[in-house]
Amino acid sequence: MFAMQLDQAGRPLALRACATPNPGPTQVRLEVRACGVCRTDLHLCDGELPLKGAPRVPGHEVVGIVEAVGGKVHDVHVGDRVGVPWLHRACGRCRFCLAGQENLCDSPDFTGWTVDGGYADTMLAEAEALLPIPPQFTDTEAAPLLCAGLIGFRAWRMACDAAGGVWDIGLYGFGAAAHLLVQLARYSNQEVYAFTRPGDVAGMKFARKMGCAWAGGSDAAPPKPLDAAIIFASDGSLVPAALEAVRKGGAVVCAGIHMSDIPSFPYELLWGERKLLSVANLQRRDGLDYLPRAARAGVKPQVTVYPLDRANEALNDLRAGNVHGAAVLQP
Repeated sequence: MFAMQLDQAGRPLALRACATPNPGPTQVRLEVRACGVCRTDLHLCDGELPLKGAPRVPGHEVVGIVEAVGGKVHDVHVGDRVGVPWLHRACGRCRFCLAGQENLCDSPDFTGWTVDGGYADTMLAEAEALLPIPPQFTDTEAAPLLCAGLIGFRAWRMACDAAGGVWDIGLYGFGAAAHLLVQLARYSNQEVYAFTRPGDVAGMKFARKMGCAWAGGSDAAPPKPLDAAIIFASDGSLVPAALEAVRKGGAVVCAGIHMSDIPSFPYELLWGERKLLSVANLQRRDGLDYLPRAARAGVKPQVTVYPLDRANEALNDLRAGNVHGAAVLQP
């Protein structure tokens, strides 16, 4: 098998030939058909997330075909097309797992961070974490749904619940997650307001093309108070801005795994029963709910496809803000 491996933060990934792994009793081996390039991969490659073992194969938005199963796997079969999400395995024993909150597990493993992921032509995955892929999506379309789509969906549901109903919602950082979520929000008759990097005219144009009612820089105020806002960008200074943009009783959800420090802000921005929340990882039922809903809503990912051996180019394009939609690697 071949894989793009990270040896040290700050260094480019290296393409290497590796031994093909055999699945453990609860695992499957997949032929990787597509793997999305997520901003979390950038955080790992740039050292903002600590490297957990080296060399490490990144990638946690994986679509593959099952080619071998472990002895204790009975519900997944050779030939199945499945998706591999960020949460590789939860312990099943801690207080959070026992309460059905495996996304908060005390001893988790994460695909492409603590175990090898999908920047490869072959990988292992835990059978219980796999998600069925609706036939409406091609391999490259389905890949970004498995993290960008899912994290946006979880953050969106949290925002809607916390705000007590949402008609107008703001999205800070209009990348892979936001371009998928706007389609679901519009399907639900919500107006979406996009906040991009100041001066990013191309990003604003893309946001309007995807259905946003308004698009402006993150330093701009929306044309009306918002019911809720979701922050996908990793810039902590956006938190006070988002709180200022939402109405009394509104909600702001931070949807990234990494964010720079949040600056101090006056209590007045939080007062009025505004709520500030964060999303941590995902639950399997998020995927089981989201993927069929995305198919029904006609969500159409906009993807730029790169060959596996050009993973560094894909990461550089994402880092520079040159990807409108999602980047996807294809072996």
